[in-house]
Amino acid sequence: MQYATEYQRNDMGTLLAIAYRDAPRQPMREIGAGYLSRAGGVEGDFRGKKGPRQVTVLCVEQWRAACAELGVELAWTLRRANLLVSGIAIGPDAVGRTLRIGTALLRITRETDPCRRMDEQYPGLKRALLPDWRGGACAEVIGDGAIAVGAEAQLLD
Repeated sequence: MQYATEYQRNDMGTLLAIAYRDAPRQPMREIGAGYLSRAGGVEGDFRGKKGPRQVTVLCVEQWRAACAELGVELAWTLRRANLLVSGIAIGPDAVGRTLRIGTALLRITRETDPCRRMDEQYPGLKRALLPDWRGGACAEVIGDGAIAVGAEAQLLD
C-alpha cells in the first residue's frame, strides 16, 4: 500500500491505517474505523491489555526509511503495529506526551523495540527498524474514543 504524504517534523498529522490481530502470530487485520479503550486498546486486538504496550503506533515516514534501507517496499502490517500515522515526529521527546487521534487519547510510553519476529517477516527488517524509532512507539490509552482512517492525529504537550 502506498501513501502520498510529505513528511513534516511537527506535531500534527493524519491516521493512515488501523490494524489489529485477534491471536498471537495471526495476520494483522486492517479496518477503516475502530474504537480505542483503556480496558482493551484497539477493539479486537488480543494484546490490548492495560499497560505501557497497549497500542503500537508506527510513523509511515520511519517505516519508509526502513524499507528504503532494505531496498524493498513492504506492507506496513508486517511491522505488526496497530496505528499508522503520517506527519508526526514520534521519537524520544514524545515519551510522556499525549497523542490525540479522533476522540481517543494515548500516552506515548516508550520506543517499540523490534524483535526477532521482524526477521521472520523479512530478512534484515529488525536491523532496519533499530535506528531513529523506526519500529514505532508504544502507547497506553488514557481516554476512550472512536478513531477512523483520515482522522487528524496531534501530539500534545
